[in-house]
Amino acid sequence: QVHLVESGGGLVQPGGSLRLTCVASGSIFSISAMGWYRQRPGKQRELVADISSGGSTRYADSVKGRFTISRDNAKNTVYLQMNSLKPEDTAVYYCRLVTTLGYGYWGQGTQVTVSS
Repeated sequence: QVHLVESGGGLVQPGGSLRLTCVASGSIFSISAMGWYRQRPGKQRELVADISSGGSTRYADSVKGRFTISRDNAKNTVYLQMNSLKPEDTAVYYCRLVTTLGYGYWGQGTQVTVSS
């Protein structure tokens, strides 16, 4: 069993910054990728950014240039630095881990609210 615990969400004003952290624990043998998804009110869950074990990254167009994903393989931890936040970034952010065998796991989610 794999457990993902997110932290770092909260309320921030437009233009502000937050850093999300996701720590994976449990029966982790080999991680293929870790990433962040979000679900905005009334919308489907969508990819924000992910990063492979080799460091390759992908970003949603809406966050390119503002968000940065990074990873500490030794700590099984992934981070999402979010700068220049906009009200439309308001969402529940979920961490995801995919193993080399193709199994996927989700965290419980952390709320990010961007509002003045």
